[in-house]
Parts: sequence; C-alpha cells; structure tokens
Amino acid sequence: MSPRRKLEPGQQPLFCVTPPRMSRRWGLPLVAMLTTAIAAAAITVCALDLNSHDMQRRTTIKDAAALSYVRSFMTEFTSPDPFHANDYTDRILAQATGDFALQYRKNQNEILIQVARAEPTTGTVLDAGISRWNDDGSVEVLVTTKFTSKSRDGKLQLERANQWVVTAEQEGEWWKISKLTPMI
Repeated sequence: MSPRRKLEPGQQPLFCVTPPRMSRRWGLPLVAMLTTAIAAAAITVCALDLNSHDMQRRTTIKDAAALSYVRSFMTEFTSPDPFHANDYTDRILAQATGDFALQYRKNQNEILIQVARAEPTTGTVLDAGISRWNDDGSVEVLVTTKFTSKSRDGKLQLERANQWVVTAEQEGEWWKISKLTPMI
C-alpha cells in the first residue's frame, strides 16, 4: 500500500493535474464550409444553364412555328387555281391581318379577276429564313419561291423565282400575315 498524505487546507498539491487542452479541429468545419459553397455554386450554375437552355428551346420552337406557317402560306399564295378563284381569295383573306388585309380586301375583285384569267400555277417555297423579330412580337421572314405554270397550249413550261419579305404576327394561337412585300 502506498502511504496517503493528508493535505492541510490551503496547501498546494504535489502534482498539478491540469486538464488536457482540447485541440480545435479546423479541418472538418472548413471542409464542410467549402463543400457547401461548391455545392451552392454548382446548383447556381446548373440553374442558370437550365434557364438558358429553356429560353433557347422556346425561341427555337417559336421560330419553327413561324417558319412553318409562312412556308405553308406562301405555298398557298403562290399556287392560285383559276377554277376555284373565289375560294383562293377567301382563303388568303382569312389568313391576312393589318395592312395586308386592308389592301387585299380593297383589291379583292381585281385579284379575283386576275386569278380567274390566269393559268393554273404551282408555287413552291425554295427557302425561308427568319430575318428578325420585331418588338411588337411580329416576325419578318425572307422567302424565296418558285412559280411553275404551263402556257395556254400546254407545250411550254414557265418557271420564275421571286423573293419576298413576309411579316407574320400571332393573333391568339393563330399566325396571320400582316405584310407581304416582293423583293425587286
């Protein structure tokens, strides 16, 4: 057995026992903060990229819808049928709006007579591309068309190409032509 020693009050102990000093571990909190910052930055970059991709997708869909409509309209516009001249002018007028509708309505009788006197013509769109989007939501499309018709005797086939600037605007869910300008 070891002898025990009694300490008097106020006397210092022989062996000082200091509590062990806790060393701070900075590694784990530092790694957690860096990981959180990197994760937040990655989420922000992904969100911005997703937003950019979605805007580009919407623009592409809108461009495709406008081009598809203008191609369809120009094919119909450049293919007058003299045997159904009234139907032709009614279909074109139904797809017109703005200045184009006013001019077409004003000259509808003259157009009807010209279509009725003409030979059947087949129009095709060779190429179309968006020129620009206007601030009012309308789009200007450059279109190259080709007219093909036969002479009255049926021996000669006539072809000619034209270029147009077509302004289309969306009214509700439907596209309509507001301006049609031939390029010289």
